[in-house]
Amino acid sequence: MDFDLPESAIAVRDGVRAIAGKYDQEYWSRCDAEKRWPEEVWRELVAGGWHSLAIPEEHGGAGQGLLELAVALESLAEGGAGGAASFMYLLTPAFGGLTIARHGTDAQRAEFLPKIAAGELETCFAITEPDAGSNAMNITTQARRDGDAYVVSGQKIWISGMERADFLVLVTRTIPAAEARPRAAGFTVLLVDVKEAVDAGTLTYQPIPKLGTNTVASSMVFLDGVRVPADRVLGEPDQGFAVLWDILNPERILAAAGGVGSGELVLRIACDYARDRAPFGQPIGAHQGIAFPLARIKAQVELARLMTYKAAWLWDRGRPCGSEANIAKLTAADAAWQAADRAFQTHGGMAYSLEYPVARMFRDARIAKNIPVAEELVLAHIAQHELGLPRSY
Repeated sequence: MDFDLPESAIAVRDGVRAIAGKYDQEYWSRCDAEKRWPEEVWRELVAGGWHSLAIPEEHGGAGQGLLELAVALESLAEGGAGGAASFMYLLTPAFGGLTIARHGTDAQRAEFLPKIAAGELETCFAITEPDAGSNAMNITTQARRDGDAYVVSGQKIWISGMERADFLVLVTRTIPAAEARPRAAGFTVLLVDVKEAVDAGTLTYQPIPKLGTNTVASSMVFLDGVRVPADRVLGEPDQGFAVLWDILNPERILAAAGGVGSGELVLRIACDYARDRAPFGQPIGAHQGIAFPLARIKAQVELARLMTYKAAWLWDRGRPCGSEANIAKLTAADAAWQAADRAFQTHGGMAYSLEYPVARMFRDARIAKNIPVAEELVLAHIAQHELGLPRSY
């Protein structure tokens, strides 16, 4: 067994860290307060090709894999972005670049991937619905074949990045859940031209006011007769579940990488404060009540990193990685939350002040326990598939 990162991942780590090092906590707090995309950082990532790592070289990318994307996201989060880094690598590099590279037709790859690599096209992803929640099987957004196009109607919720996206990777039902045999049949994944649909009046969206991760908006999305050309199906009609798992597993792995990087960042902020703060004549970090909880979280972060890398390594090799992706997401999200909570306690009352970044990281870390999949569903998966316990849902 070799636990050394490949040279490609080391180069990614160092390159992204160099960019992250140019932007301090004041910058990220300002982006969050102003509810604006970190455009300056994004432009640098695009200029260096750090966003197109998983796009094949013949289409302008680096020809690498999910492991390199995970390392890039982790490095950006640890370098200062915290939770804000996750969507910068999920929306276009993963939902667009990674998915089209693996499941797009030759024509789709030639059309979309060079534009993504050049920073000329951005994407987002829509699966969650108000009544289905985390139960993807029960989505009701319908795509009906009409000549050389599909006509889509339905509603999605908590869709991040709509305000920036040129194309939406949309999960639909072409066979209703009640009629699908097996249950996973009848999904079709479509590439929707957002601006075209908005101009036609068939797609609208409304941002949802939210507690954190305010560098990207999350919206309610309404689809009312959106026409999508049939040649913009990703994968096969009615067989989109294979595509869907190759979106959801990378999403969980990248979310885990964001949790690892965020956990490291928050630990560093807490430890810096614990070394400097000395209200009783010596640094508070010298006391076991402060030091030991931080040390335990460091151990949790390191364990989460190992599983994150393993899951990405498996995905890159086309091997099953569902359990590993779930475990990585579960442990990394919990480590990031524990780190934020302990950083809050370490800072005492000053954690409540917006002069410090702890409050922002506390808010951003909490949602990671619920998205992209709630930890209860992860535990249910582990209980059933790893422990052989009866299905609970």
